[in-house]
Amino acid sequence: MTKKIDPSKRAERISWLLVTPLACVLGFFLLLPILTIVTVSFWDYNDWSFFPDFILDNYIYNLTSAVTWATYLKTMKFMVLTWIFCAGIGFTVAYFLAFHVRTLPAQVALFLICTIPFWTSNIIRMISWIPFLGRNGIANSSLMHLGIIDEPLEWLLYSDFSVVLAFVHLYALFMVVPIFNTMMRIDKSLIEAARDAGASGYQILTNVIIPLAKPGIMIGSIFVVTLVMGDFITVRHMSGGQSASVGRIISNEIALLQYPAAAASSVVLLCTVLLMIGVMMRFVDIRKEL
Repeated sequence: MTKKIDPSKRAERISWLLVTPLACVLGFFLLLPILTIVTVSFWDYNDWSFFPDFILDNYIYNLTSAVTWATYLKTMKFMVLTWIFCAGIGFTVAYFLAFHVRTLPAQVALFLICTIPFWTSNIIRMISWIPFLGRNGIANSSLMHLGIIDEPLEWLLYSDFSVVLAFVHLYALFMVVPIFNTMMRIDKSLIEAARDAGASGYQILTNVIIPLAKPGIMIGSIFVVTLVMGDFITVRHMSGGQSASVGRIISNEIALLQYPAAAASSVVLLCTVLLMIGVMMRFVDIRKEL
């Protein structure tokens, strides 16, 4: 006589079987590399090799170095400025597409236009600013031709301004997409009801649209924060080597074969980014709102 299996237990087993392949992929390609980096961060090294050990010197130097703290502050400055501009641009573009463009084909066409710069690589889009912002570039030449300035502006290129400008250009779309997706799900009858109740456009924006668009804003913010904090190529090229970032420190340590120090810096950076994401998640529960 065969024993009947409880339907609830059978469903639980099937669920585990379905989730096992994804768990194995995530474990091999995500958790295993992170564990490897954490392990290597405690190793020791010399001028030509590194070897297994258990020391805290890499973390002590990383957390007590004035250079490291200054670099983190500089990186966070880039991150905050980039986030402010990306949030403003992303919200404005998404609002226009969702509420001022009436037909779906027009929305799709305009959205595809926004993605045109992403048809090329990040490096090409970043380097394209150099001839535009240079001392004899298009921007300075145009301003001098119009009589606005008498001599070229030196701060347009190889400065914090050019770094933030390149970041905004590279990552603004990562803010547009989730906000636009969230705004498209807002019931238009809510806006009509608020308008019928006598609410002004500003009141509708602040009391209806922004609260309902918070999940998209938060998702876009997570993208921008993580991308800027880990970037090193943009800072290197657009600052002309005059500014540093956490990602560039890690890149330099790898170039010098200081893998344990680079691993420790990576772990500290990962914890910092996770802490910032955790703080943002305290304001909006994305899993509940979506």
